[in-house]
Amino acid sequence: MTYSVRSGGLERHTTEEVLRIEPWGPHAVRVRSSAGAVDPAAPGALENPSPSPSPSPDAEPSVRDDGSAHLVNGRLVVEASADGRLRFCHAASGRELLADKIPYSHHAGPRVHTAGGRTEQHFEAYDGERLHGLGQHLHGRLDQKGCVIDLVQGNTVAAIPFLHSSRGYGLLWNNPATGRVELGADTTRWTADGGGRVDYWITAGDTPAQILDAYTLVTGRPPLLPEWASGFWQSKLRYRTQDELLAVARQYKERGLPLSVIVCDFFHWPKMGDWRFEHSEWPDPAAMVKELTDLGVKLAVSVWPTVEPDSDTYDELRTSGHLVGDADGGLLTFAWPSREAGEALTLPMAYYDATHPGARTALWQRLNDNYRSLGVSCFWLDACEPDLPRETADRAVYAAGPAAEAANLYPLLHTRAVADGLRAAGEDRPLSLVRSAWAGSQHHGALLWSGDIPTTFDSLARQIRAGLNVAMSGIPWWNTDIGGFHGGDPDDPAYRELLIRWFQYGTFSPVMRLHGDRQPNHPTFSTDITGGPNEVWSYGEQAYGILRDHLMLRERLRPYLTQLSEDAHHTGAPSMRPLFFDFPEDEQAWDVDDQFLLGPDVLVAPVYEAGARTRHVYLPVGAQWFDPATGHVLEGGTTREVDAPLERVPVFVRQGAYVAALLG
Repeated sequence: MTYSVRSGGLERHTTEEVLRIEPWGPHAVRVRSSAGAVDPAAPGALENPSPSPSPSPDAEPSVRDDGSAHLVNGRLVVEASADGRLRFCHAASGRELLADKIPYSHHAGPRVHTAGGRTEQHFEAYDGERLHGLGQHLHGRLDQKGCVIDLVQGNTVAAIPFLHSSRGYGLLWNNPATGRVELGADTTRWTADGGGRVDYWITAGDTPAQILDAYTLVTGRPPLLPEWASGFWQSKLRYRTQDELLAVARQYKERGLPLSVIVCDFFHWPKMGDWRFEHSEWPDPAAMVKELTDLGVKLAVSVWPTVEPDSDTYDELRTSGHLVGDADGGLLTFAWPSREAGEALTLPMAYYDATHPGARTALWQRLNDNYRSLGVSCFWLDACEPDLPRETADRAVYAAGPAAEAANLYPLLHTRAVADGLRAAGEDRPLSLVRSAWAGSQHHGALLWSGDIPTTFDSLARQIRAGLNVAMSGIPWWNTDIGGFHGGDPDDPAYRELLIRWFQYGTFSPVMRLHGDRQPNHPTFSTDITGGPNEVWSYGEQAYGILRDHLMLRERLRPYLTQLSEDAHHTGAPSMRPLFFDFPEDEQAWDVDDQFLLGPDVLVAPVYEAGARTRHVYLPVGAQWFDPATGHVLEGGTTREVDAPLERVPVFVRQGAYVAALLG
């Protein structure tokens, strides 16, 4: 029952578990526990890059005479007690960062393995600890201490099991099983519904930047953002024809408005799973792409993982075992709109299995033949959770295992299918707009958006906090449907105000994309669905002037965004981030959840209340802040009430930063 040193790490074998602790990159360790042998091939997020990064040069495990053990790796020290409990400390100060906890309810230890494959890991909880990350959740909180977070994908939810702590550690729950994490007052408990193992990675950092640097080093750095992606994206539900889409792109250019990307939404195909243009509505997509290219506009195309019977690919995927199975037998299906359904409107449809390498190859072959050959290289991977009711999703059987063990791999590997294809074709900056993500998705060019959200000021406020937690989950490229998705009347003055405020927020977001299902919208969800107008000239003259000015402002910011892309690519630093990311020594900065930094130099204070024309802004300690609206330079460490007329939101620039000239 004592520890032994094996392959540079520590191992402990008992009748209850096999425990392995090993350096995994500098300043970090990986901990694995199983009731039987530790499976080195178990799926997770620690596969990019391969092989794993080297530990610090001084990394050294040792076993003591009393049966305890000790492992040092850079900034992190692991103290392993003789009874199997682990304690993680900062190497320089000796301060405890995190420690195992044995629950009062049983004596099995901090790691619990059940016969059904369910596992738990219990840690101590700490007063005053602030917890961030965990992907995208619309609970409206930046600090998630006290929350229970389901580790289950869904529309508006991206479950990324990476936790950043104000105590100076980051922890990745390296298990794609469904489950949850409970961030309680007395215990932090991670639970996996299946898989039969505990597998986590922990790092120590003196700053949030160091923690995200370490995390993206072992899960994969994000590629550089393509130059075209930093501009304005125009989208709506939906442009129904080639002529309709081209008319919008032409009008942007005729008005002298910058436009980088225009999006072709769903049902541009004959059948789900054809993954090609429907000829009668899109008669010459090659000519369309050429005209858009001549206009300086990139086309992004929607791709769903749903496969309709009688589609081009159904039989091939079914016979090859490339469709998701159902635990109750046969294929997993769910009803979606179909052109062939007639009055029934919907047909049961299957799902391609993104966890199967052959299925990913088959998908990319279709995308390459039917889109990339025309010049399309940006894909909108919609509904990639995949989008299913929970009771249906729980029955899924993937090539990687049943849903309880492997469901969270789906969005990661779906995005990888496209990234691998693009990279093999010579494109080293893959980028896919995705509705779901998991740990490591950033390495495959995931551009996450927050899903189908309400069109309210409350919804806008929730996006601010959600985006900052996405940033602290290692995803540098994130956006929302500007204006929200569900509804919104372009002729309603109240909605116009919301749209303007959201557009201003979007101007300073990592990616700026206008999208939504505006009124008057189609009454039923069908293949004929389309929403009302959603272009910048659709909201009246006053709004148009404000939106136009912000389009021009975004265009001026693009060189700065290019610099932030370099930072993200080399260090994992997110472009949008909380104030504490750059000012960790400022205690008050940790409490600000309704402002953000765009890179190190631009502070943005969105307006998210109807009728508000001023708002309070906190300026962090450690810098002077230039106000482009007034020309004044203000000291940090102060909270001020700042004017916020409808024409702009408060923005401040770190004194001396070159980006100030771009905001003029």
